[in-house]
Amino acid sequence: MPKKAIQFMIISALAFTFLNVFVKQLLQFHVYQIVFFRSVGSVFFTMGFLLRYKIPIFGNQKSLLVIRSLVGVTSMALFFAAMKHLPIGTAVSLRYIAPIFAAFFAIIFLHEKIKHIQWLFFAIAFSGVLILKGFDTQINTIGLLFALSAALLSGVVFILLRKIGKRDHPVVVVNYFMIIAAILSGILVVPYWKNPVGIEWLLLGCLGVFGYFGQIYMTKAFQAEETNQVAPLKYLEVIFTMAIGLSWFDETYTLWGLIGIFLIVIGLTLNIIYGRANNKVLK
Repeated sequence: MPKKAIQFMIISALAFTFLNVFVKQLLQFHVYQIVFFRSVGSVFFTMGFLLRYKIPIFGNQKSLLVIRSLVGVTSMALFFAAMKHLPIGTAVSLRYIAPIFAAFFAIIFLHEKIKHIQWLFFAIAFSGVLILKGFDTQINTIGLLFALSAALLSGVVFILLRKIGKRDHPVVVVNYFMIIAAILSGILVVPYWKNPVGIEWLLLGCLGVFGYFGQIYMTKAFQAEETNQVAPLKYLEVIFTMAIGLSWFDETYTLWGLIGIFLIVIGLTLNIIYGRANNKVLK
């Protein structure tokens, strides 16, 4: 695997990690306010990109783009809410089970067939969720429900992105998502708005920056090397996030919690490796 692809994916994982960490640090603010700053910060970059390269901002499939954005912002808000109740490493791991939901939706709405062995990999990943809930005494039921709901809606997003396909530029899709998220959260946050103080402005402003660059460098990594070679590296985000959670927030993980997270990551990694090798994967 080329060095550049590894470097790009590590940078991406670190960027998403710091996004997660800053969200956890800012949970004294309402979730809507966090979503607002996360979105506004990214719009600055996406709009700049579209204007620079003279790419039509409104896209070709407006209805699908709006629906994808509404589902995406709901998933984002639920994930941030889950962080209030769960260790950040656990919340990130649970979010990554979205491909399991996407597989069910692909069968129902896209009439796709999933290989038997991929269902085995999904079962391994989902067994990790069951272990987290059944044996890890630190898992909060509300947090778990928020995280699973966020993952379910992310699965819907995968299907919507598949429907959108290549008929719209990826940055157009992200731009729609960020603009609608900014507008919706900006309206909803009005009753809950809290004025940031001092460094809080910087941390809130960095949310969109880290989110944008995490996405950009992940894309660069996929462009530099075959997807099945670099995609498993995105789960470095789980490891990085857990490490910072342990050192920064003094979070702890039980043995059962670590086993559950390991099963989630290994099951989904095997799905990516097998699926790309056979030119079919839900990730």
